[in-house]
Amino acid sequence: MKPPSPFFDVIVVGGGHAGVEASLICAKLGISVSLVTISPGAIGRMSCNPSIGGLAKGQLVREIDVLGGIMGRVSDLSALQYKMLNRSKGRAVWSPRAQVDKRVYEKEVLHRVSLSGGLSVLRGEVVEINTSRGGVSGVVLLSGETLFCRALIITCGTFLNGLIHVGEQKTKAGRMGERHSRGITESLRSLGFCSSRLKTGTPPRIKTSSIDFSKCSVSVGDKDPSPFSHFTSAITSPDLPCYITKTNTVSHKIINKSMHLSPMFTGDVLGRGPRYCPSIEDKICRFPKRDEHYLYLEPEWHNSNQIYLNGFSTSLPLSTQITALRAVPALENLEILRPGYAIEYDFFPPSQLKTTLETKTISGLFLAGQINGTSGYEEAAGQGLVAGINAAMFVLNKKPLLLSREDSYLGVMLDDLTTKDTLEPYRMFTSRAEYRLLLRYSNAENRLIKHSEKHSLLTKKELSLLQKKTNLTRAVVSATHTSLGPRALNRVLQKTGEPLVKQKKPIKDILKRPRVSIKDFKESVLDEHLKDTTLFSPLAEEAVLEAETIVKYAGYIKRQKDQIKKLSSINKKKIPDNFNYKGVVGLSLEAKEKLSSIKPETLGQAMRISGVNPSDVAVLSVFLYR
Repeated sequence: MKPPSPFFDVIVVGGGHAGVEASLICAKLGISVSLVTISPGAIGRMSCNPSIGGLAKGQLVREIDVLGGIMGRVSDLSALQYKMLNRSKGRAVWSPRAQVDKRVYEKEVLHRVSLSGGLSVLRGEVVEINTSRGGVSGVVLLSGETLFCRALIITCGTFLNGLIHVGEQKTKAGRMGERHSRGITESLRSLGFCSSRLKTGTPPRIKTSSIDFSKCSVSVGDKDPSPFSHFTSAITSPDLPCYITKTNTVSHKIINKSMHLSPMFTGDVLGRGPRYCPSIEDKICRFPKRDEHYLYLEPEWHNSNQIYLNGFSTSLPLSTQITALRAVPALENLEILRPGYAIEYDFFPPSQLKTTLETKTISGLFLAGQINGTSGYEEAAGQGLVAGINAAMFVLNKKPLLLSREDSYLGVMLDDLTTKDTLEPYRMFTSRAEYRLLLRYSNAENRLIKHSEKHSLLTKKELSLLQKKTNLTRAVVSATHTSLGPRALNRVLQKTGEPLVKQKKPIKDILKRPRVSIKDFKESVLDEHLKDTTLFSPLAEEAVLEAETIVKYAGYIKRQKDQIKKLSSINKKKIPDNFNYKGVVGLSLEAKEKLSSIKPETLGQAMRISGVNPSDVAVLSVFLYR
């Protein structure tokens, strides 16, 4: 790795998923970047669950891939099992997920970082942020050395004054076994930023040989998976099984008796934890009538000697964790290699940021990842990528990347973070997107390729491949306009149990019937269009499925697009940076306070701020248009 220079275009602080995406995209865009981290060997480390993707998170990974990020590509190289979630529901909420080999994932990330031209990795700890004339100018390290830069991206995860809790035992750390970071919180506060505390947790890791898998049910992956990345040319996943077991009334009684030893219930933990990823203590308290909760046993790498016990996040004492888990039949001989723990850390409410992730008060300073109050690898990687792109655009004096709620889950997340109160760790869900039918995992390239072209995020070859998939989808949709006679149509309808027809009809009309698939018209529609072998076959299949979705959901898709069109002028109406809300007659007192604090960039953002009601938006709209 190259020795550091005292001046860089961009400095990235932190080597987690956000820091990796930020630094790599900056280097890819041709600017000098230094990645400063306490532990260079831990770059890209998966500190929690051994998986990528999931509900809405899979869509985020697809979007990261189209915008030049590496998470999807590395996931495909390290996958142990793929699974498409929510297949029993509508296409809008289908979400890809993969178990991955943590060791391979981390090794591949580190390899890419080490080979990236223009990217230097520096072992060090940033303790102070320097500014000049309202903009960032550099950082001071614990060693006393000063590094200079034009833009700075802070991605410190859970390391800012991190405090680990295992029962009554407390350890200052950013992750188990890694020291925490001090100085950045204090420096940002001195610059006028507000901070608070949040909490997250992780379950115990248990010894594989101590588990009786015969008492568990087996969970296997999909037989014909689609890759995360559009640029993957082969899937080599061994499709390793995961296993499922359950807690019981005995283990619940043991936990209940020890609840007074859980720091989350004694008041020792001040930060609020994630609502949708609760600890086992939270589950038992919130759902007292449930006699059991699922536990998912996930291998951390190929031939792993330890298992990640998904579903048992906890901060109970180690002795209680062991006793409660040994009450589960499959875990009677359990050995814990690392206890579950809660970690409390500093974060900065993201209403202090623009949707570009640049701070509103200091130019060139960007925050990304858990420092913004989010939870999850995918959310962090997405923010890191956006912050990296926009830091590069800042340095190159070009227009920033602006994503919206209408074009991406990344846009939904950025809008939510910058306009809504962050009272608990933010996690992405499909339900957060009001236009989720338009934001399918299978059409990310169609939605975002314009941004990749505009900001040079992909090579010409990569853009060409994305365009091939988009063109195939369009060609198949066009082919469904072909009309067939009743004889040909009824052969399909008889097989599917649908009512027969008496006259010639377009294939697209028949496809709208629930039991009819586009594959039923393989000879009529598909054969001609699937001759191009340069597109990886799972992605070609996906393009066909996307075409079917467009046809089947045409009415609903049109309705959502019409809604977006109606709200377009409101969402795009700019609000001046120095706008004086207190001088607007007719705004409620709460609206004045919230708007003055958050400083929304557009009228659409103002409309989504908690505490700003429709009448406030109407008053503000009249005032702005005047």
